[in-house]
Amino acid sequence: MTANLLIPNPPTVIAPPFTIETATQKVRLAEDAWNSRDPDRVALAYTEDSVWRNRGEFVTGRDQIRAFLARKWERELDYRLVKALWAFTDDHIAVRFQYEWRDDAGHWHRSYGNEQWEFDERGLMRRREASINDVAILETDRRFFWPAPGPRPADHPGIPDVK
Repeated sequence: MTANLLIPNPPTVIAPPFTIETATQKVRLAEDAWNSRDPDRVALAYTEDSVWRNRGEFVTGRDQIRAFLARKWERELDYRLVKALWAFTDDHIAVRFQYEWRDDAGHWHRSYGNEQWEFDERGLMRRREASINDVAILETDRRFFWPAPGPRPADHPGIPDVK
C-alpha cells in the first residue's frame, strides 16, 4: 500500500521541471492548501527536512512547519490568501501574495509579501524564503471575500485584479 493511500485527500504532486502552466498550477494549489488553514495538509507539500525563513523566524522540518502554522492561524483569524506567480525556473518558483486577517481585538490587516520556493525532484518544497509586511486596514477596505476556511472561488479576483 502506498503512503498516499493512507493520507486523506493527498496533495496533487506537480514535479519539476516547471512550465508556465505547471508553475501557475503549483501556485494555485499552494494557495488553496494555505486557505484550508490545516497545518497537517499544508505540511505535506514540504520535504521532511524543509528549511523556511518566514520574516525573522527560521523553521526546519515538517514538525516545526506544522507548529508554526498552528500558531499563525491561532493569531491570524479569518485568514484569506491570494498568491500570484512572479517567475520560475526548472525547480524554483517565485510568488507574490497578499492575505487579510484580523487579530483577536477585531483589527484587520493586509499582509504583502514575496516568496522564493525551491523543489526537489518529487515536487516537494525543500526551501521557502518569505518576506512579509503588514498594513493595518479598516474592515471596509478588505478585498478578499469568500467563505473561509476554503479555496478562493475561481471567479474571485486575484492579485492583478483587486482594486
